[in-house]
Amino acid sequence: MVTQSATLKSKEEIIERMKKPEVITGSEMLLRSLVLEGVECVFGYPGGAVLYIYDAMHGFKDFHHVLTRHEQGAIHAADGYARASGKVGVCIATSGPGATNLVTGIATAYMDSVPLVVITGNVATSAIGTDAFQEADITGITMPITKHSYLVRRVEDLPRIIHEAFHIANTGRKGPVLIDIPKDVSAAKALFQPVTEVNIRGYNPTVVPHKPQIDKLLQAIAEAERPLILAGGGVIYSGGHEELYEFVTKTNIPVTTTLLGLGGFPSGHELWLGMPGMHGTYASNKAIQAADLLINIGARFDDRVTMKLSGFAPNAKIAHIDIDPAEIGKNVPTDIPIVGDIKTVLTIINREAKPAAKADAWRAQTQAWKKEVPLKYKDSDTELKPQWVIEMIHDTTGGDAIVTTDVGQHQMWAAQFYRFNKPRSWITSGGLGTMGFGFPSAIGAQMAHPDRLVVSINGDGGMQMCAQELAVCAINNIPVKVAIINNQVLGMVRQWQEIIYDNRYSHIDLAGSPDFVKLAEAYGVKGFRATNKEEARSAWEAALRHPGPAVVEFVVRKEENVYPMVTQGNTIDEMIMGDAE
Repeated sequence: MVTQSATLKSKEEIIERMKKPEVITGSEMLLRSLVLEGVECVFGYPGGAVLYIYDAMHGFKDFHHVLTRHEQGAIHAADGYARASGKVGVCIATSGPGATNLVTGIATAYMDSVPLVVITGNVATSAIGTDAFQEADITGITMPITKHSYLVRRVEDLPRIIHEAFHIANTGRKGPVLIDIPKDVSAAKALFQPVTEVNIRGYNPTVVPHKPQIDKLLQAIAEAERPLILAGGGVIYSGGHEELYEFVTKTNIPVTTTLLGLGGFPSGHELWLGMPGMHGTYASNKAIQAADLLINIGARFDDRVTMKLSGFAPNAKIAHIDIDPAEIGKNVPTDIPIVGDIKTVLTIINREAKPAAKADAWRAQTQAWKKEVPLKYKDSDTELKPQWVIEMIHDTTGGDAIVTTDVGQHQMWAAQFYRFNKPRSWITSGGLGTMGFGFPSAIGAQMAHPDRLVVSINGDGGMQMCAQELAVCAINNIPVKVAIINNQVLGMVRQWQEIIYDNRYSHIDLAGSPDFVKLAEAYGVKGFRATNKEEARSAWEAALRHPGPAVVEFVVRKEENVYPMVTQGNTIDEMIMGDAE
């Protein structure tokens, strides 16, 4: 039996071995540096420009490499790993098409502030700019969607660059950093000396807030009659969920959490009003519009939250706490700006936080909205409703699973009807809305937490964009449970065409999609199908009992819509309630 002390000793020995100054290749420097940064899992796909790196990986056992079936699968898996673990996700791809296949995933991580180190190969330095075979200016292509990017021209610079990349990715407002390594640099040799310090001129994120701004917020809370907290993904990324809970407990202020903020505050808490915005709850949207103090904690006032900007929170004084000063005042004018790390800011606020003494009637009003107009749908005994499927998944997992989603109607139903009480248990593409994200991100989440249940909820459209990664699950026995909400149509597009485009349905029919059970079985994955409640319960329970990966196709009603819905050009309290009306 391997004891914990033996494991720790083994890790220490590995680290000491990696630190040893030695003349080695750039490829070996890269691998050593990744281990020294604490990397345990890398997702990648080899090609000509990274063959020296993969050659150095031959027999290398100090981190696990997962060979995906597409570079997009690799970067989405690295993204899911980062979101689930809080660590930096790492992926590797070759030059040219390998690198450009990463672009969507880089943009996805950038929009959602996910820390990644993306390693690409490139043609030899002497060939750069000559349109050589499989050459692409990936640093130029990705400049708008990375926190920083490096083109490594000297092998001696690799240890410093890698250490800086991890620091930049995982500090301040987190995000992806790209390291482009020409083939001759990965082959060249030099003395490897580990870098442990970082000194980047001009990069010094503000962590500790300006105390007078804290005092202004505390005074505003004392004076407010209708205060409301809008908590976003920054709460989770900073590890500030416990501090948020303490802040709410001390102030008794109601809370609404954005799509990326779900899990940052327990959904079972009586002061939680749900998610705001286009498909937000009635209580959340009404509360925002009626609030006299809106405290934004780590959210960026995305247009899907605010909808019509000129009519957003018209009665509220706005306080905005964020690590990124560029977000404050960008979309919504801010009265009390507070720049700093969310966890740090809330820790300081909690030292003096007191109940919002004038808000008793307000709390009663928000609870009344929550009780009077809950999320609901018309159930059916003859058709399988997607909302019911999500509720069933929640009930059978006890709400303790890590849930990933793709993008579309199923994503919104999962956000509405699965109840999240823990941070890093909800993984979805928020800002970019990337179809194809859901399933490979679940692979990354499962690699980060091999002992937890990971459920990937997908639509029949998005599932086909990265379905080839089923091979990765089968070969590595990664026990992700995949739920496909199959309505045989591009559901959210169909909903918009129904409501906004007067039922002019244009190019949305997915009825020619494959038999997903057969597709799963073709990859060696267990497959199930359900068309009614009885079949759904039986198939899902069988999937949960199965020790390996499993796919369950839930055939649901094509015409089902996501409600509430706020259409573009309207304020968030102008909701189409659908079945709730």
